[in-house]
Amino acid sequence: MSVYLIAQINVHDREAYKKYTKGFLAMFGGYKGEVIVADESVELMEGEWPYQRTVIIRFDDEAEAKRWYNSPEYKAAAAYRFEGSTTNLIMTRGLR
Repeated sequence: MSVYLIAQINVHDREAYKKYTKGFLAMFGGYKGEVIVADESVELMEGEWPYQRTVIIRFDDEAEAKRWYNSPEYKAAAAYRFEGSTTNLIMTRGLR
């Protein structure tokens, strides 16, 4: 069953965040993941959305998502995300 990582991000240091995003897509080479959404201009339809950036990533299954998230490559890159932004991140299961 597919799983999705959904991130709500507020960037407070663009230079550090750029280091995070540089080469981000290349990190998926050995993993079964796909970036579905990476948007800084969402359209609010209801409620409040106080985030600058929304990212949705799909993985084939939970094990693959965790393998990528816990990989040394991602951990090294994530240090720049921690430095440059504040993030809420969840994993949720798809219907199929």
